Amino acid sequence: DTVCALTRSVRDAIVAHEILAARRVTRSPAPLAAWRLAVPTDTFLEGLDPQVARAFERSLDTLRRAGARIEPLALPEVTDLASIQATGGFSAAESYAWHRPWLAQHADRYDPRVRTRIERGATMTAFEYIELQQARVRWIARVEDSIAGFDALLSPTVPILAPTIASVAPADGRDALEDAARDAAFFRANGLLLRNTSIVNMLDGCALSLPCHTAGELPVGLMVWHAALHDDAVLNVGLRIEEELQK
Repeated sequence: DTVCALTRSVRDAIVAHEILAARRVTRSPAPLAAWRLAVPTDTFLEGLDPQVARAFERSLDTLRRAGARIEPLALPEVTDLASIQATGGFSAAESYAWHRPWLAQHADRYDPRVRTRIERGATMTAFEYIELQQARVRWIARVEDSIAGFDALLSPTVPILAPTIASVAPADGRDALEDAARDAAFFRANGLLLRNTSIVNMLDGCALSLPCHTAGELPVGLMVWHAALHDDAVLNVGLRIEEELQK
């Protein structure tokens, strides 16, 4: 995963980045129209909550009216992640390696849903973990080739609204079918909440999430992202986008 900062503005995010990275961000005076932007159409836009879809499209319309050049981009590489991570993915293997001694002693103190996710890493073999690392390197290279012509990419940060606690909380344990249904709802919501950001994380990329909802709406984020070491472009584009969305 990637350490990040929660800030009140993109300017504050730049300051935080400069502190964390021990480097200065190269500021660009270029207007929004000078940047070439893309909206990946594969996976990122699937299963959007209607309010998320409206907020995202409204934001794109706002940016286009301000002169932004935004192009749709087919990015089929992202659909390969399911097969690449079929054996469990990095988080399962690495979290199990960390938690294994604690699970052996205190398994009953873990949230059962969290424990289930961690324990998936117990079955991954050494060769599968090495193959996963190798597959990731190849996948990153393919995605970087596909997005190289753009300064930044735009996606919904999360495809759904925040679920209510009641909709995903564990049942009372008296009905096995109800327990299973609640667990299924939780894991479905959890997967959607992590989906778009985890793609950029797998890419070893960089991203900002900017609020794009209006007053009275539940929070929706616009993710501005690119591959590794494109931080300055993402931050500069983010500044211009933030200016337009706050008007």
